[in-house]
Amino acid sequence: MARMEESEIEMVGRHVREGEEHVASQRKIVASLPPESGLADAARDILALFEETLERHRSHLARLLQKGL
Repeated sequence: MARMEESEIEMVGRHVREGEEHVASQRKIVASLPPESGLADAARDILALFEETLERHRSHLARLLQKGL
């Protein structure tokens, strides 16, 4: 949810930062699990979703910066 005092570019920048934190955290989780476990498979799937979402946020931020918003 957007914070009332945030501009769109600030909000998207926050999404990028939060996404980077989620990805880093999930990478630690994946690394801590036995590679062949079902939990590791699920954790890798979640990591892939976080990485895709982060890339979308980065692309959105790049578009806003390019527009000068």
